[in-house]
Amino acid sequence: MDPNKLNNKRTILVGLAFLSISAFWQMYDGVVPKILTKTFEMNETLTGVIMAADNVLALFLLPLFGGLSDRTKPGRLGRRTPYILAGTALAVILMNILPILDNGYAAEAAPFKFASFVVVLGLLLIAMGIYRSPAVALMPDVTPKPLRSKGNAIINLMGAVGGIIYLILAAVMYPNSKVQGLDHVNYQPLFLIVSGIMAVAVIVLLVTIREPKLAADNQALEAQHPEWNLAEDDGSGNEELPAPVKRSLGFLLASIALWFIGYNGVTTWFTTYIDEVMGQGLGGASTCLMVATAGAIVSYIPIGIIASKIGRKKTIQAGIILLAVMFLLGGILTMVFHSINAVMFVAFAAVGLAWAAINVNSLPMVVEMCKGSDVGKFTGYYYTASMAAQVITPALAGTLMRAIGYRVLFPYAAFFVACSFVTMHFVKHGDVKVKAKKGLEAFEDMDD
Repeated sequence: MDPNKLNNKRTILVGLAFLSISAFWQMYDGVVPKILTKTFEMNETLTGVIMAADNVLALFLLPLFGGLSDRTKPGRLGRRTPYILAGTALAVILMNILPILDNGYAAEAAPFKFASFVVVLGLLLIAMGIYRSPAVALMPDVTPKPLRSKGNAIINLMGAVGGIIYLILAAVMYPNSKVQGLDHVNYQPLFLIVSGIMAVAVIVLLVTIREPKLAADNQALEAQHPEWNLAEDDGSGNEELPAPVKRSLGFLLASIALWFIGYNGVTTWFTTYIDEVMGQGLGGASTCLMVATAGAIVSYIPIGIIASKIGRKKTIQAGIILLAVMFLLGGILTMVFHSINAVMFVAFAAVGLAWAAINVNSLPMVVEMCKGSDVGKFTGYYYTASMAAQVITPALAGTLMRAIGYRVLFPYAAFFVACSFVTMHFVKHGDVKVKAKKGLEAFEDMDD
């Protein structure tokens, strides 16, 4: 294994697990709030509480299964792959039950059908929690530390591809002209197609990636380079972060929580917001989100070049500023215009760019602070911070929209994103300035 050259093909294949996860969550955030508010006629606060349930579960499930996969004895499939397979299989089955219950309730309302929907939704969220941390930890497991930012860029690209596949499907299958005026929209074909994409992605990963051998090779390489570790080994098998690094980690996790409060507030409520404020259906909202995702995809390489020149921390801070400004602009545009247009597309493309600048550089800053044996646990820390934020924001944003009006959504998001700039100022570790390289090579030397 070459510590100076990333195997792009292998990283893309590893990223298939993240593609399946992103496709699911994009659909979940886009469709489930509409089912709850339209079919089950729930108010925004209660809808926000249910939408936060996945994040409440994630607070426990992601560190739990991340740590369990760390401690799993590598078998024929490795440490992470069994969790990925089990979680995906359960999710594919359960997610296709939801539209059946939704359609049944729309045809004839009954408390049992609503209760069944909530139970199946809860089981589905548990299934997704089983494999999210192991799937994300797989890339660091098989990638040398100096290459993980570049690897994370590719993983994020794969996640963006998963999201944009869903958004294209939603825009084509449910345009405003098709769903406008309908008493009930049948989402079952969409759930079937997305679940098929998830299954195929994970099957291809299983067939092409030999986790045990790749992870063993990477561990042997890491043992030859103790200078890659920021953690101090006390000889007991446990690692201890130096106090300054621990402080930086705390501020970084706080920053992650704050920008996720803002960003997830928008992604959770955007389709409902667009429907209420602009009268646009799922197709119109999905087109805006698709543009944002496309903006992120085309931004990864330029962001790598910028980060290699000015450092990871400044790149994240620039992304924070741009994201806060674009959220404020988004609020203005949705008040000024009565239909989605090219000006809004430009703003959402900038949102994608800003989120890419933040997202590519933040997870590697967390996992680089640990030894290879604890990647799953530290990945769990990252997701604990992000999910704690996402526990709060659906219900909080929903309550504010109910009390003040839907137009409070974008200023709310901009405020919390701006707060993350302050906490990010106190992050003093995990950043390095390196000589600029071309294209994706710019990601190669961004890790300490």
